[in-house]
Amino acid sequence: MPLLQTIKNLPDKPGVYQYFDKEGKLLYIGKAKSLKKRIKSYFRLNPLSPALNLSPRIAKMLKETANIEYILVENENDALILENSLIKQLKPKYNILLRDDKTYPYIYVDFNEEFPRIKLTRKVIQGTNIKYFGPFPNAAKEIVDSIYELFPLVQKESCIKGKKACLFYQIKRCLAPCEGKVTKEEYHTILHQALKHIYNKELLIAKLQEKMHHLAQQLRFEEAAKIRDRIKKIDSIQIQSQIDLVKMEDLDIFAIASSPNKVAVVKMFMREGKVVASSSESFFIDSKRGFDKDEAYKRLLLEFYTHESPISPSQILVAHDFTDREEIERFLTQTKGKKCTILAPQKGKKYKLTQLALLNAKEIIRQQRDEPLIQHKLQELLGLAAPPYRIEVFDTSHLHQSTPVGAMIVYNQHSFDKQHYRHYNLTSLDEYSQMREILTRRAQSFATNPPPDMWLIDGGESVRVLAKNILQSVGVDIDVVAIAKEKIDTKAKRSKGSAKDILYCQKGKITLLSTDKRLQFLQRLRDEAHRFALMYQRKQREKRAKEIELLAVKGIGKAKMKRLLDYFGSFENIKKASVDELSLVLNPKDALELKKRLN
Repeated sequence: MPLLQTIKNLPDKPGVYQYFDKEGKLLYIGKAKSLKKRIKSYFRLNPLSPALNLSPRIAKMLKETANIEYILVENENDALILENSLIKQLKPKYNILLRDDKTYPYIYVDFNEEFPRIKLTRKVIQGTNIKYFGPFPNAAKEIVDSIYELFPLVQKESCIKGKKACLFYQIKRCLAPCEGKVTKEEYHTILHQALKHIYNKELLIAKLQEKMHHLAQQLRFEEAAKIRDRIKKIDSIQIQSQIDLVKMEDLDIFAIASSPNKVAVVKMFMREGKVVASSSESFFIDSKRGFDKDEAYKRLLLEFYTHESPISPSQILVAHDFTDREEIERFLTQTKGKKCTILAPQKGKKYKLTQLALLNAKEIIRQQRDEPLIQHKLQELLGLAAPPYRIEVFDTSHLHQSTPVGAMIVYNQHSFDKQHYRHYNLTSLDEYSQMREILTRRAQSFATNPPPDMWLIDGGESVRVLAKNILQSVGVDIDVVAIAKEKIDTKAKRSKGSAKDILYCQKGKITLLSTDKRLQFLQRLRDEAHRFALMYQRKQREKRAKEIELLAVKGIGKAKMKRLLDYFGSFENIKKASVDELSLVLNPKDALELKKRLN
């Protein structure tokens, strides 16, 4: 259906709309209370052209639009949820993607326990009478470790279950409630003293410094150095501010600053009237597509608060007002089950807080202004749609077709993002099928783990085409680059010093000098994926060797071992099998002997 006809026939109902270019590539995803009113507001219909009051970014997008599709939903709330999910999964060209997929840890205490311990969590703990502290973008573990070193609390989960005082009691790190050497009341007094040090960094750091000096006087310099490093990390988690609210308020503060090619986000967390922690991140943007601060705030809040965070503040402060603020407020109120208020204050102490966050965001932009960007050089060299700030790299590994595994490593803006590395146990025997298996599994997970800007694959043009087909099958359009050794004597060998790495991309085959920084960057990514895959493959081989060793009991040879593994599928299933089940493969005597050995 022609674009004009589609626009004229739009329903007056809530839904999510998608703009596509003439090649069928997704440009933009939006949501609307009324699809008819929202989409028509973008256009002049006679003749069909972008409306006059639009930003240059939106006007440019509409000039590329050749087709519009939409999905109807029950209400505006459902539209917001679907829009957010589709944007994360499909990565449209003109939507703002801040990739704020972190979940920050909280410190919590469950007062329902007889002798409560201080613990870490990233999600809601079921139950009542639970107190949370946080979130802590970093140093949460250092704070908890410090508390346990400074206060004689129950040190381990297993301690309280024991009935005899352990080493922690002997070194005066625990008062042995397991033997009744401390009452509940006495323990709770110590616990409440410890909890005061979680938000009061000055108190905690003073105690740590005292311990560090004591260790240094005893010439225990290595231990003192560890305490010194911990103090530095704890001291760095907050933005210093003299602003204290009279009311004991809990506030989350967000600020966004931008330059032509970079966005900086600062989050500050105020608890009980004081700024207790902060976090900052920077994101690269394509200057040709422009930047929409309104949409950036919307994406930022939706991403941050859709995680199962344990608590929500009484108010959320933003440095700039943005469209859809009231809608996001209603959505968060409904999803969190408590009143949620989003404010863009214009004066007073809360305004000063947002300006402090904004000042820090602008400082990040200033510091990184002159940073050389290899990603922009790669975009130009390889003809990429956008600079590849987040890259996923894939490799496979096997030994004589046994124990095949796959690996995915992630490079994000400046460094390897090891939190998102993944291993894959594979079933395919040849390398092409193994790569198809790993890429298919990754593509199927885009709904929960959004796609990157680019895939880099260890292989040639055939593997690159395979990857593009897999991406197309799930409706995602990202750049794919393959890197492979040139063939010498019909074989591609890493050990052949004269064999050059060749790049395969949308532009075709590219060969660079070995001294080229762009090639060296991609080689470093490829080699890290290879290292990660090889390391996991070795672990799997060692594990399998141990399993076979356990199976090697009297009367069970290699043939029977193979039958067992073929029948049960894995060593874990063999371990779980009963004697009767083992007897389906082995004779009863061998089955009984094996079960005894495994137990």
